[in-house]
Amino acid sequence: TQLAERLTVQETLRLFRSFYERGPSVEELLATVQLVEKRGSWVGRLSGGQKQRLAVACGLAGDPDLLFLDEPTTGLDPQSRRALWDVILDFRRRGGTVLLTTHYMEEAARLCDRVAIMDRGRIIAQGTPAELVASLGAEHVVEFALADGAPPPPVGELLALPGVTGVRAVGGQVALTVREVHTAVPALLELLGRRGAALAALGTHHATLEDVFVALTGRHLRDG
Repeated sequence: TQLAERLTVQETLRLFRSFYERGPSVEELLATVQLVEKRGSWVGRLSGGQKQRLAVACGLAGDPDLLFLDEPTTGLDPQSRRALWDVILDFRRRGGTVLLTTHYMEEAARLCDRVAIMDRGRIIAQGTPAELVASLGAEHVVEFALADGAPPPPVGELLALPGVTGVRAVGGQVALTVREVHTAVPALLELLGRRGAALAALGTHHATLEDVFVALTGRHLRDG
């Protein structure tokens, strides 16, 4: 996105469009990335999200079959991120193929037909988002932490709870992969009660690609 800051949006797109024999018009590109009203604005005065959409428009100027996007929404606010998602999804609907790198698992689940999870430069898992989530062996995650920094029950006792298929530590909490929340949570509370342990936090959510990543690598996404 390091484009010439003293060119306008329209001048930038006209420049990139001139590199190719065929492709959409500048007007079509402006409409595609929703920058029609910014056509006369200097690039240097655009917001981060507008700059990212302009960069994608430059990539679309040659009417590509394959579009490479390297972490296109990093640092964007949620509204700008979703606006860029719409541009990418529209390109896909028109028959284009996208190769996307991202640290946002929600983004991968929303935009990608297939996902490859990389850790330290190696692909450690790949498949559709649904296949990767299914590899956890259950559809739900129960996370809990104990008060006063008390140690959690042994892994063997947690795995013995009904419907629990996996146990892992997640930044001071314990995450249980479970088949049925309504059976696993009461059993967990009963176990903690027998041990005299008090809860500091308890939450549940549907299993996601982030759960897959953490289960495979043992690290939070923010750890790099």
